[in-house]
Amino acid sequence: MVQHVSTVAFEGIEARSVDVQVQVSPGLPAFAVVGLADKAVSEARERVRSALIASGLALPARRITVNLAPADLPKEGSHYDLPIALGLMAAIGAIPPDALEGFTVLGELGLDGSIAAVAGVLPAAIAANGRDHGLICPAACGSEAAWASPDIQIVAAGSLIQIANHFKGSQLLGRPLPRVREAEASMLDLRDIKGQESAKRALEIAAAGGHHLLMIGAPGAGKSMLAARLPSILPPLTPAELLEVSMIASVAGEIRDGALTARRPFRAPHHSASMAALTGGGIKARPGEISLAHQGVLFLDELPEFDPRVLDSLRAPLETGEVAVSRANHRVTYPARVMLVAAMNPCRCGQAFEPGFACKRGRVERCTSDYQSRISGPLMDRIDLRIEVPAVSAADLILPPPAEGSAEVAARVAAARDVQRERYASAGLPQIRTNAEAPAAVLETTAQPDSAG
Repeated sequence: MVQHVSTVAFEGIEARSVDVQVQVSPGLPAFAVVGLADKAVSEARERVRSALIASGLALPARRITVNLAPADLPKEGSHYDLPIALGLMAAIGAIPPDALEGFTVLGELGLDGSIAAVAGVLPAAIAANGRDHGLICPAACGSEAAWASPDIQIVAAGSLIQIANHFKGSQLLGRPLPRVREAEASMLDLRDIKGQESAKRALEIAAAGGHHLLMIGAPGAGKSMLAARLPSILPPLTPAELLEVSMIASVAGEIRDGALTARRPFRAPHHSASMAALTGGGIKARPGEISLAHQGVLFLDELPEFDPRVLDSLRAPLETGEVAVSRANHRVTYPARVMLVAAMNPCRCGQAFEPGFACKRGRVERCTSDYQSRISGPLMDRIDLRIEVPAVSAADLILPPPAEGSAEVAARVAAARDVQRERYASAGLPQIRTNAEAPAAVLETTAQPDSAG
């Protein structure tokens, strides 16, 4: 008899259904896993064997075959441990044979029978709910799974013994509740920045419309400080955005303790980041920084110091709002609707056009053009706002803190976004939320200049 257990394989943030088929048949003792499994899945045999022994269950001295169907879909990751183990437990009578019907299962096993957290629980739970399935997952991921739906049945266990007791009715496990990450240290405030009123205004305009922004100025002018305070004036994620952003973070394994946060992502990769780190890739086609910043901010400090080929790889994602990662055996697409904020010096030495300073590398014009030529024209064309950030004078530094901080600016940004959302909803485009996302045809009708120009 073949036991069937449902689990998932990830393609981007999509969780595709996988049928784990477990058969215990007469023959020489053996344990085989087939179905295009990677190294981590193949190693599941020893983890499952040790976990069952630690739980007081011995594998029968028979031939055990595990098939992961469909066989042409690559299976990656350690989350196949738990469905294989539960299939074996059902096959040997440790749990009722029909107990796993209507459940999707994922989790990694320890040698002592414990169940460890895995990546991708949220998209797996959403996919399971779409198939009217419940979910069996690690206890550490229960709160994350609970965000999928208030109606989904969730069994979040810390060990194989707890699952066995739950299905036997001797120790029922309660449904976990969705949790929001506790407020961390308060966000940086615009009130900390003295002077730079024009730059603050540009930051507010960019935040209101979701526009890309480039700040050019000498070292110490406050470009990085301004960018670091941008999240404090952005509105929180909507429920739909929260789930989408959290699904990407879940696949990347970046959700801590199963708790989600409504703060918009802020990612600031180092200028030495590779193309795979920025746009996504690697052997398992993981999401890159631009996808992890979806619905948030991608901050590139010292923009010309990035590899020009890496910067050019951002052109298509900035245009389409998604990034495609292609590999020999599969192709995945991740959302990448970001607000790009970049900062750079005017030249390599950083002192060009500053009063009282001379460029250390010769003629100012040549130094400036050579440095800025590292950024391609097509990428610059995708940056909506470009501003100069002058050095702060001594007079500005001794001024008292400005009366207006992030809270006041955030209120205006939220009001501006409400206007944009209502404008595009009335035009039959509810999926458009900011001016930066609006198609050209719509802008021509909504941005007509009045008689005053």
